[in-house]
Amino acid sequence: MFPSKTLLSTVLIALSVVDASPLRRESSSTLGFTARVNARADTLNIAAADRARAQAMQQFGNKNKRAGSSSFSITNAATVYTAQVGVGSPANQYTLLIDTGSSNTWVGANTPYKTTSTSVDTGNSVSVNYGSGSFSGEEYLDTVTLSSGLVITGQSIGAAKTSIGFTDFDGILGVGPTDLTQGTVSNVNSVPTVTDNLYSKGTIGTEALGVYFAPGGSAGELTFGGSDSSKTTSSINYVPLTTTSPASSYWGIDQSIAYGSSNILSTTAGIVDTGTTLILIATDAFQKYQSATGATVDNNTGLLMITSAQYANLQTLNFNIGGVNYGLTANAQIWPRSLNTDIGGSSDSIYLVVNDIGTNSGSGLDFINGYSFLQRFYSVFDTTNHRVGFATTSSTSATSN
Repeated sequence: MFPSKTLLSTVLIALSVVDASPLRRESSSTLGFTARVNARADTLNIAAADRARAQAMQQFGNKNKRAGSSSFSITNAATVYTAQVGVGSPANQYTLLIDTGSSNTWVGANTPYKTTSTSVDTGNSVSVNYGSGSFSGEEYLDTVTLSSGLVITGQSIGAAKTSIGFTDFDGILGVGPTDLTQGTVSNVNSVPTVTDNLYSKGTIGTEALGVYFAPGGSAGELTFGGSDSSKTTSSINYVPLTTTSPASSYWGIDQSIAYGSSNILSTTAGIVDTGTTLILIATDAFQKYQSATGATVDNNTGLLMITSAQYANLQTLNFNIGGVNYGLTANAQIWPRSLNTDIGGSSDSIYLVVNDIGTNSGSGLDFINGYSFLQRFYSVFDTTNHRVGFATTSSTSATSN
């Protein structure tokens, strides 16, 4: 139980979300969102976009910080998660992408940043390159309102003067590790994230963030400081963050993967990331998975494609994390067929959500459990206790795909 001054607060998010321990739900602390399929996704090879993000994460993680203000693509993801966030007093509203794989919060890509009585210009410049997108501008300290119960004063905000690749969004709400802000703001080593400040100001009693996707992935719930037990169907099992680089620069864990009873990836390090659409695994593991399923590569989407007969024979894909198996059923291993045409696929085809990360195992970042994994399991990102947790939900065995 958290101290009485602590407010466990929930923010509903479009398509993806976060959550962490028993929640006392208060209507004043929630914010509703609509599902968001990226309008740019139908012009992209979904697997190539995810792989480019993974490779950038491997590169920058090996340098232990975001070297040269560089980051990785989120705007090309097939699934994006947006929230309406208020900045200033009175608050101006911005549509921001939610990203656990980056940590700067900024606005102004479409709706310009407007100074109010709470705006303080630090005189520092800020710049981040997201691969297919980027922004640069000035740093302000300002009041950020996620909901009536989640108001952060003195939050570092990037006010974009220029931005590329954010046609439909105003910026990013970065909820990744603080170290990812290194090298992005002039005259300082790093800047506190929104989660850092919620914790340091006593709004939440634990610096933790949990992720919940509603069945079908059409909406979700972002919870700062705790988790909503009404969303889980099991206890939350935690594992310590990995010490293996470059996965250790992000929300990194150790896991092994088996297809049915056959091991395809021995215990190794990788990350959990809401900004990645698919489940990416090391090339040698991917080749074993493709061979076992009999799938072929579809050039339009970059995804593996199987026949109806092969789908009927799919075995459970088991992720062993901390001695607990998290099984992806046959239905959980396929892309939602109702969204096939949104990614350039055929409406009557069956595509798999497991794909090639682009490097063999042993790289230090051998898998990414992205949205396709997270929509089946409740996830907790716990900075205070240096751990990540998972639990089953009503979506774990759903047949909605």
